[in-house]
Amino acid sequence: MADPVTLGTRGSDFARLVNKITEAGLLNRRPVYYAIRMSLVMGAYLGAWALFVWVGASWWQLLVAVLLAVISTQIGFVSHDMGHRQVFRTRRASDMAGVLFGNLGIGLGWGWWNNKHNRHHANPNHEDHDPDVSPSVIVWSQDQLGRTTALARFIARRQAYWFFPLLTLEAWHLHVASVKEVFKPTAKRRGTEGALLAVHFVLYFGLIFTVLPVGMALAFIVVHQALFGIYLGCSFAPNHKGMPILTAEDKLDFLRKQVLTSRNVKGGIFTDVLLGQLNYQIEHHLFPNMPAPNLRKAQPIVRRYCEEIGVSYLETGLIKSYSQALGHLNEVGAPLR
Repeated sequence: MADPVTLGTRGSDFARLVNKITEAGLLNRRPVYYAIRMSLVMGAYLGAWALFVWVGASWWQLLVAVLLAVISTQIGFVSHDMGHRQVFRTRRASDMAGVLFGNLGIGLGWGWWNNKHNRHHANPNHEDHDPDVSPSVIVWSQDQLGRTTALARFIARRQAYWFFPLLTLEAWHLHVASVKEVFKPTAKRRGTEGALLAVHFVLYFGLIFTVLPVGMALAFIVVHQALFGIYLGCSFAPNHKGMPILTAEDKLDFLRKQVLTSRNVKGGIFTDVLLGQLNYQIEHHLFPNMPAPNLRKAQPIVRRYCEEIGVSYLETGLIKSYSQALGHLNEVGAPLR
């Protein structure tokens, strides 16, 4: 039976869990796994563009756009792992690979996204400190309703219905934010990141408008970027949306802050591949530098430990996770209706 949780023991809960995970060898690097995964993803990416050139001026290109949206998101997952230094041991190697996969590969600024994502990990679902729950377009808590724009309040009335349509713009938002970041004097690697973003967009638009007539090219871009945004959003939404929103009044230790604001999604190998293994979100937030293939092995250890110390551990199916997230958004907007 676990000891009662007191202010004196809570801080050591995570330390005991770290010992269990370390003894199981789950923080060890997986270089062979990542070498294979990166090769497959980049091979698929280059192959999809070769297919694009081969198909030529045909409306079948819209299916190629769908394929590229899936592969682009998978590249995003690999870039995410690089940001947490799951792939390479050193920061320099992680940054070099990150700007190649992110900026050059899919047109997403490595430095800007990595900084934003690390702030999310430090304070998940905190309405003042987590950039992923800032009230920009979607409003995540009723306390935020009075601190938003008129447009955000208009959307908030029916934001559960707006959520998926808005995701079609998510990729464009990420591209624009990435470009804006390189013009800030405080941005790191401004020259490198800006140059790689420029090369990406020149090659991307140049190839598309060279191979396809204007109308077909525009349709291809819309389908690719819209589905890219939807896939990204649908991969990250189940992790925290609909989970408790923290405020300055909440005083939680590291373990509880990470576990109580995160949700796991079950579903087997297919779900693991579909969601880039981010469906083990609780384990990922507790051990962000743990290689992705080890998260599945860490799950039973973490879940059992949370049961021992009396910490709620939420795991649900993919559809149920969306239902919980949309239900939360609908509840937040209720006062405006």
